[in-house]
Amino acid sequence: MRKLLGFGALALVMVTAPACGKGKGKDKDKDKGAAKGAVGEQGGEKGSALATDKGVDAANKVVRIGLLNDESGPAAIIGKPYAKGKRLLAKRVNAGGSGLLPDGWTIELIEKDHQYNPQQSVQHYNAIKSDVLFIGHSFGTPNTLPLRDMLERDNIVAFPASLSSEMAKHIYTPPLGPDYRVEAMRAMDWVVEQAGGADKVKAAIVYQKDDYGKDGLEGWKAAAEHYGVKIVSEQTVAPGQKDVTAVVAALKESGANYVMLTVLPSGTGPIVGTAAQLQYGPTWLGNTPSWIDGFFNPEVIPSAVFGNFHMVTGFSYWGEDVPGMSEFLALWESHKDEYGPQDWYILGSYVQGLVELQALHRAIESGDATRAGFLSALQGIDNWNAGGMVQPVSLSAFPYLVSTRTRVLKPDFANKTWTEVGVFAEPASLKAQ
Repeated sequence: MRKLLGFGALALVMVTAPACGKGKGKDKDKDKGAAKGAVGEQGGEKGSALATDKGVDAANKVVRIGLLNDESGPAAIIGKPYAKGKRLLAKRVNAGGSGLLPDGWTIELIEKDHQYNPQQSVQHYNAIKSDVLFIGHSFGTPNTLPLRDMLERDNIVAFPASLSSEMAKHIYTPPLGPDYRVEAMRAMDWVVEQAGGADKVKAAIVYQKDDYGKDGLEGWKAAAEHYGVKIVSEQTVAPGQKDVTAVVAALKESGANYVMLTVLPSGTGPIVGTAAQLQYGPTWLGNTPSWIDGFFNPEVIPSAVFGNFHMVTGFSYWGEDVPGMSEFLALWESHKDEYGPQDWYILGSYVQGLVELQALHRAIESGDATRAGFLSALQGIDNWNAGGMVQPVSLSAFPYLVSTRTRVLKPDFANKTWTEVGVFAEPASLKAQ
């Protein structure tokens, strides 16, 4: 078994849901008005010109990248470290010698704080759209969904800070990890195995009344149908709902022994805490967004209430023994006074940026750093794993099916670590579709 180093205690706050929504996109022809700028040996073949349109200063080898952050809104506890991840990556590139971009190229981040407000997200997008090659992250699904038609019109990719299944349906919002449905499906695999058979499982789910919750519900129910598992209770909560007594009482009355939590940390804490008060102790499984590191701090919530909690995720974690982690940790160590304590969201954003820079590197070397050229380079990425920091990522097919392998982790509160209790695997119910 492998273990995860603890990230340190964070303050537990109520955050709003990274809700999902519907949207689809289609490929577009390359912009016809692409400008040409000579960049010598760094643009395609030696002596050739580099095609550019927006956000690329070919003469000075600078690429401008937009970030739509939440640093002062209700999800800022996640949004702040997420923004730091891209800044840390920019420092690595701009210091030179990283190999992430061709020699001499640097990046400039143009950042806006939308405060987790969709209307402000639209305003900030319009303010920076002409100045950037792509959006390095658009934080939160509800803040990304209103941009879809504009992204298609402007031929600009916006990488979502979201695992919404709907993001994969729009060509300009490529996800970079398994979606919430896949996580829930994998959770059911593990449940059936741990219980010793489907007949021993009484499954239930608590999900948010939004598209994030819908994703988890659909995945959990599809996997239950695959195994012949009976779902004995389906309960809903609103993001930030404090009183969950009725929800937990219904779970207890149903006799559910395995409960999926497709909620935010603001739901996870009250649910497991109330269950402990009601002397109800099922096995809990949560999607990636159900956890924050503040739960490691017993002063926030007594650790004992998480004794049966597990997280289902498709990502590497802070300190994991994978290629590239030591380099990341050394980079963070040299800047930790500026970027603060260990936080998975710094790492997650940083790794997302690696995929973006891989596409940018390919676009520059191909001689086409237009927006259309960047999208083409991005869609050429297949079975790429950031040197081992992520499960293999593929963006060559559309609708996107980036990755389908997730695993199950259990927190070790005594040592502030995680233990892997379910290995990376594709859900059996997904294979059967």
